[in-house]
Amino acid sequence: MKICVEKLDLLMAQRAMTAGELSKQSGVSRQSISTIRTRGTCAVKTALKLANGLSVDVADIVKMGD
Repeated sequence: MKICVEKLDLLMAQRAMTAGELSKQSGVSRQSISTIRTRGTCAVKTALKLANGLSVDVADIVKMGD
C-alpha cells in the first residue's frame, strides 16, 4: 500500500509525535516507520496500525490515485 509520507509527517507534526512515540502508539517498530517514510509503502495491516496510532482513518495517510 502506498503511503503519503507528507501526510504522515504532517499528522505526526500536528500531534508533536516522534517516530518513537508513533511506534509505541501503533505497535509498529521505529525501524519499520523509518523504512515506510523512506520507501513510501507498507502492508495494509501496517497502514491500519499507523492510522490507529495517529487516531485517523487509514484513508488519511494513503496515496490515492497513484
